[in-house]
Amino acid sequence: MAISNLSTAQTPLLDDTADASLDYKGRPVRRSNSGGWRSASFIIAVEIAERFAYYGISSNLITYLTGPLGESTAAAAAQVNSWSGVASLLPLLGAFFADSFLGRYRTIILASLLYILGLGLLSLSAALPSVSNSGDQNTDNTILSSSAQFQVILFFFSLYLVAFGQGGHKPCVQAFGADQFDRQDPEECKAQSSFFNWWYFGICAGTFMTLWILTYIQDNLSWTLGFGIPAIVMVVGLLAFVLGTTTYRYSIKSDEENPFLRIGRVFILAVRNWKTTSSAIAAEEVARGTLPTESSKQFKFLNKALLAPDGSKEQGKVCSTGEVEEAKTVIRLAPIWAASLFYAIVYAQTITFFTKQGATMDRSITAGFKIPAASLLSFISLTIMVFIPIYDRIFVPLARALTGKPAGITMLQRIGTGMLLSAISMLIAALVEMRRLKTAEEYGLVDKPNVAVPMSIWWLLPQYILSGLSDVFAMVGLQEFFYHQVPKELRSVGLALYLSIFGVGSFLSSFLISAIEKMTGEGGQDSWFANNLNSAHLDYFYWLLAALSAMGLALYLSSAKSYIYVRGSTL
Repeated sequence: MAISNLSTAQTPLLDDTADASLDYKGRPVRRSNSGGWRSASFIIAVEIAERFAYYGISSNLITYLTGPLGESTAAAAAQVNSWSGVASLLPLLGAFFADSFLGRYRTIILASLLYILGLGLLSLSAALPSVSNSGDQNTDNTILSSSAQFQVILFFFSLYLVAFGQGGHKPCVQAFGADQFDRQDPEECKAQSSFFNWWYFGICAGTFMTLWILTYIQDNLSWTLGFGIPAIVMVVGLLAFVLGTTTYRYSIKSDEENPFLRIGRVFILAVRNWKTTSSAIAAEEVARGTLPTESSKQFKFLNKALLAPDGSKEQGKVCSTGEVEEAKTVIRLAPIWAASLFYAIVYAQTITFFTKQGATMDRSITAGFKIPAASLLSFISLTIMVFIPIYDRIFVPLARALTGKPAGITMLQRIGTGMLLSAISMLIAALVEMRRLKTAEEYGLVDKPNVAVPMSIWWLLPQYILSGLSDVFAMVGLQEFFYHQVPKELRSVGLALYLSIFGVGSFLSSFLISAIEKMTGEGGQDSWFANNLNSAHLDYFYWLLAALSAMGLALYLSSAKSYIYVRGSTL
């Protein structure tokens, strides 16, 4: 420690200044007394609280919808997927405001307050008389009493208020945490890569706690308390975040033009110059002294933005080579983003059909205690919490020694490994569901949905564990990839793009479920998603998802093969 302090003391102030960062008073900051793991710990704390709150709602939401709100299984699954989709797409809006106007710190504060308000109202809605207990229905059971209608309206209003809160919170917190590490410093560069691993570890710690504590409270004690506790935890998390204010590094807002305008102008000029010949572009590149690179040869139509439509070269009428390359980095993300949607569709099943599947099985631990079906989601978190330290402390050093890369393997290799494990998890899920249906048939329980199938819920454990392993690789890899592969000023937007994968994936999952429900339920027969899962065919759905996952993996490998990393970020 003394040697470290001596070394720091002898380092010139200029060398110790964090790159492109200021303190909370707008002054240049030093690496030695700001940022790093100390600041990141406050930020991780608020994220643990937020994940505790989010999964306190989402993990058991399908149970609340099919229970107190009285919805069908297919309708509830579609509602969960729709809400999850909106919650994952709104970060694009939150990130835009953060990167363009408010800054990440202010956005986190405002979004957290909105989040807390939504959680409080959600708890209030659960305290009202439930729809399932309402006797004020007409003969066709379509009109609810005014109090029940108010409960439903307040519930969904609160639910989507939480989604808006998450929309501002989610993309900014992680980007703000990663900003606490200076990539110009070799040690902090390695620490930043490690940050993404431990960030996800913290998220899963919060998820693990909520799945064991809140799901039990919601299933056995009170939904009001089950929704109220997340609100309290979120308040504590916000206070922890504010405590770190004086230690944070705040990114310097560039005097350059808004990055959205810069990138947009490249596309506009390229379209306006669509008749420009390749020889004219080549001549302009030579005049600028631009050497041909692998990147410059890709998406060459954008190189037309180097020329003005009227032949003028006045500043503001043409784009620089750097601006064109900036636009190309955004386009390169599109194929990876699209291929990742297949992974996101599979991911959406863990909080819907996996939970309903477990609810039909033998959940007994002791004679008087049954494990809540949603609690098995905790094994995804537990797998991640066990494997991330192994990955970070054992796998990465070994891989680094073999490949020479700071993170051991590239971000794209990590994501691809996760997608493969996700496909395997669907194969296992299909096989287990086939056995569950066979067991129900053997014991004459096909028409007795309220009787537990004599097959232990622990049969579902392999698919949950494989889902956790796939998250360690794909989820963390996607976070790091979309943070590093966008312009620096758009890193909140980059993480929002990562989140939007799961938003669109949830909508696609909802569409897929609705389409299959309609096609397979025609003529009055039981659909694949019948309320009585013993006469349904979730196994067919899982086989379909396994096939889609294989297709998505093939598309991903094709896209990854031609991807060109932003310089210095192959990590």
